[in-house]
Amino acid sequence: MDQTDEKELIKLAKNGEDAAFTKLFQLNYPFLYQYVLKLTLHPDLTEDLVQETMLKAYISLQQFQGNAKYSTWLISIASRLFIDHQRKTKRENRKTQAAGEEAFRKMKWETSLLGHEWSEYLELFAALEPEFRMPILLRHYYGFTYPEVARMLKIKEGTVKSRVHHGLKKIRKEWDQ
Repeated sequence: MDQTDEKELIKLAKNGEDAAFTKLFQLNYPFLYQYVLKLTLHPDLTEDLVQETMLKAYISLQQFQGNAKYSTWLISIASRLFIDHQRKTKRENRKTQAAGEEAFRKMKWETSLLGHEWSEYLELFAALEPEFRMPILLRHYYGFTYPEVARMLKIKEGTVKSRVHHGLKKIRKEWDQ
């Protein structure tokens, strides 16, 4: 599509013709989708961000000056939305991590209040990622069989065995150091 056709579609869309905006959407969607997919590397997130970009473009169409191509304007909107998403995710991760650290400190405190010792082994166990910690806990502390753990966590039995093995290996490695 050449610049003249694009400018005409934008003019029509600004005058309230939804068919013109739909045509702009259809013409720019593949390009915008590919750009955002390369940013996020996640198809579901890409779809959400592209939809949000097109919604913002529709709402803010009157603000489009026409100094650059319409696709350039869409990319700037999508880029800002992606940056905002990254910031929001980072904030949420920090909050989750802080809550986890607080729960960990509280658990250590309560353990000491009950007169129990918080061993280095427990410290190493607590540092494991949850996907390793859960199968180890269910298998070795609560005594469930591998098939039972697999059913509970809705994963394959081989995955349970692998996670138990690798989790214990990590703990042993840290313990030896």
